[in-house]
Amino acid sequence: MIKYKIDIMDSLKNKGYTSYKLRKDRIFGEATMTKFRKKEHINFDNLNILCNLLDCQPGDIIEYIPDTPQNLTD
Repeated sequence: MIKYKIDIMDSLKNKGYTSYKLRKDRIFGEATMTKFRKKEHINFDNLNILCNLLDCQPGDIIEYIPDTPQNLTD
């Protein structure tokens, strides 16, 4: 399973991107920001934008954890 390693909204805020600025500048829509908050899956285009804004690699944002019976219930 793929999991987030960071809190995306906190990381964006630390880089100066508030929810208002992200919506106003049309960087991300409210639906995408809701996915960030709920730790739901996003598409590669959004991951690419995140990497650009946060100046990082995808592996700094997400990680793969092999599926086990315990992980499936998390």
